[in-house]
Amino acid sequence: MILGKKVGMTQIFSDEGNLIPVTVVEAGPVTVTQVKTIQSDGYNAVQIGFGDLKENRANKPTKGHFEKWGAPLKKHLAEFRPAEGETYEPGQVVTVSDFVVGSYLDVTGVSKGKGTQGNIKRHGHHRGPMTHGSKHKRLAGALAAGTYPSRVFKGNAGPGRMGREIVTVQNLELVGVVPERNALLIKGATPGRRGGLLKIRYAIKKEAPAPVAAPEGQAGADEVPAGVAG
Repeated sequence: MILGKKVGMTQIFSDEGNLIPVTVVEAGPVTVTQVKTIQSDGYNAVQIGFGDLKENRANKPTKGHFEKWGAPLKKHLAEFRPAEGETYEPGQVVTVSDFVVGSYLDVTGVSKGKGTQGNIKRHGHHRGPMTHGSKHKRLAGALAAGTYPSRVFKGNAGPGRMGREIVTVQNLELVGVVPERNALLIKGATPGRRGGLLKIRYAIKKEAPAPVAAPEGQAGADEVPAGVAG
């Protein structure tokens, strides 16, 4: 797993000349800030940190946590369960070079907020009749019977706040790695706005390859527009 910042979208071309839309993610490097075990915490997990945090912006408990594990102060923290056989040490650094091109990823982020929206945009409802003096248009239809139950059940689809939710997009293909810029090129769109935090891990529904250094022939820095991945 690695944390990253969504830079934006661009496009690259495959060796066959096919155009591939990609999301550029400035991922890592992340530092292992805590290793949890069954003996100490009741389960096995690894905590990683991304983004440097100024010392004057950290409170005393936060400083104590990082000092205990001998790790530098980090702004964003995330936890994941390591695969069987994987071992991590406090202070270990994970970079984009540990990801294999051609593998599939699950990307988690916070979706774009769209404010308060009506039931048509929010839930895909049909609109009402537009002729014969109808005043229905885009309003919600009948929500409940008047006699029984004489109320609207909780959870009914209706107008309300839309977006700004934690969303995971599964099985996105990793088509390029740019180690010089700590960049991952992920085919397709990822959740959230530009600059948003993303959690990236190997897809749980596909077999994950063994982490190895990025081989030669992967997308280089000259294949990514400087204005996008810079």
